[in-house]
Parts: sequence; C-alpha cells; structure tokens
Amino acid sequence: MTFAFTDEQLALAQTVRDVLRAHCPPAALRSERRPAWEQLAGIGFFGLLLPPDADGLGLRLVDAVAALEETGLACLPGPVVETAVAAPYLLDDVAKLASGSVCVSVLLPGQAYAPDADLADLLVVARADGLHLVSRESVRLAPRPGADPCRRLFDVSFDESVLLDRSYVPALRRATVATAAQLIGVARHLLSVTVAYAGVRSQFGAAIGSFQAVKHQLADVAIALDFAAPLVYRAALSVDRPVPEADRDVSAAKAAAGEAAALAARVALQVHGAIGYTDELDLRFWLGRVWSLSAAYGGSAVHRARVRASVIGGDLRRYP
Repeated sequence: MTFAFTDEQLALAQTVRDVLRAHCPPAALRSERRPAWEQLAGIGFFGLLLPPDADGLGLRLVDAVAALEETGLACLPGPVVETAVAAPYLLDDVAKLASGSVCVSVLLPGQAYAPDADLADLLVVARADGLHLVSRESVRLAPRPGADPCRRLFDVSFDESVLLDRSYVPALRRATVATAAQLIGVARHLLSVTVAYAGVRSQFGAAIGSFQAVKHQLADVAIALDFAAPLVYRAALSVDRPVPEADRDVSAAKAAAGEAAALAARVALQVHGAIGYTDELDLRFWLGRVWSLSAAYGGSAVHRARVRASVIGGDLRRYP
C-alpha cells in the first residue's frame, strides 16, 4: 500500500519538534525530570487522543505517531506514552489530561515495573481482578534499577484503589505502538549523531566515516529503520480502525522498532568507542532510552513469537 503523512500530521510533528528543541535540550536531561511538559501541554499534545468534549483534539493514533517519534528523537523524559496515549483509554475522568496538570503512569501486563511512577498523580495498575486506579497518596513505590537514568522504574503496591470497569487491551495496543514510534525517533537521533561523529573523528589520517566497514554498519542501521518505521505506521492504522490482525501488526511494529534501535545503539557505541560510555557525552541518554524502551510493553523476542504464532496459525491477511 502507499502511505504518506498528511500536511496536518507533518505540521503537528514539526511543531512538537520545535517545542522540544527549545525546551528539552540535552542539558535539560541532566537537571529536569519533565522538561517541556508545560510547553507541550500548551500546544495540546496531551490532548491529541482525547475527544473534543474533554478539551482534546479528537485525533487518531496515526495522526500522532510522527509527533511521538519526535519525543523519542529528543529523548523526552517522563511518562509521555502513559499520559498522552494510554490514559485516555483507561481513565473515566480525562478532563485534566489535556492541560497537562495530571501525570499518569501505568503498570499493564507485559511490564514488571511502572515507569516514572514517582512523578505520577494517578497510577493504573493491572491485577488479576482487573484494573486499579491508585492515587499518589495511596501508593507505595520501591525504586528498581534500570538502564535509563531519565526513565526511572518502580515496583508498585497499594492498599486503597478504585476498580476500573474496562479492558486494558485498547490502551496496551496503543501504548506499544507509541513506544515503537519513540524507538524509531531515538534510533534516528543515534544514526544522525553517529554519522556526524564518523565524519570528524580521524584515524590513520582519514575520517573513520570513509572506512568501508563503518559505512556498512551505518547503512545497516538506515536500512533497518527504513523497514521498521512503515511497520509502526501500519500498526497505528490497524489499531485505529481496528482490523482483525491488529495484534499481529502491533507486535511486528514493536519487534522491528526495538531491533532497529538496538542496532543503532550498538553501532553508535562501536563508532564512538569508549567515550560513548562516559557520563560527559550526551549519547548515554539515548543509549539508555533504547535499552529501556526495547523492554517496555514486551521485548522483541516476545513480539516476534506472537507474529510467528499468528502467521503459523494462518493469519496471512494484508492491510486493509
């Protein structure tokens, strides 16, 4: 099929990029937990998927997927996907989401810990008896180690909660696709900075970017991204409609995006060398985000197994 973003979808993504460039520079990742959130709320980012009667824009996920890539490109901290994408499909009262005054973290099946739960005003936690809505005052958090210093993980326990009468599936599908979109953005940034670094770092009297082995590795990353990104866009279309093969498409998107981003991180480290591990280099933030988001909402192995089971089971349908 032929897929192209509309002018409006591209304009939204460009607006988000401009806001993040101005208010979420790499330096902010070292000192702020939620940079640019107020400014993103001002342009309606957190109300993209909310209905107009809740002060939202009433958009589909496919309308927002390019903008979500930009949050990965900038390594935006905070529970972005959980607040902007999952919460509209989990909460009964969504009126305050659009203003950015309510921050939400979620712990859905496929996750071990809740991301950025210490920042959240509300948490949605899946248990055997259903979804529980927990307020900040009722929750107990235990920090857990993670690869991403800007996406902190917490074990969640509570005594008081409100049971939500709804399925978590629509939210989980969309959160998984949104996370895949962020991975595409993170990988695009890693490829860009690695290409730039390869052009200025020299060995044996020549830029290392001129070496065939380095060219091949960078080309492999570009090809992986070119294959993964359309799968993410297709998955967004599938969950919006929805189509019968939506779960297959969601898993294909998350697996491909996670693998492309992991390759981008590995090549970035190889090209940068030991300096890529150091605290002084901003690269570490994007590396940590790859490793964190690749595991979020199911890793590549889990999603590949789901695609394999779907195909072996005879689901060979093509979109639409």
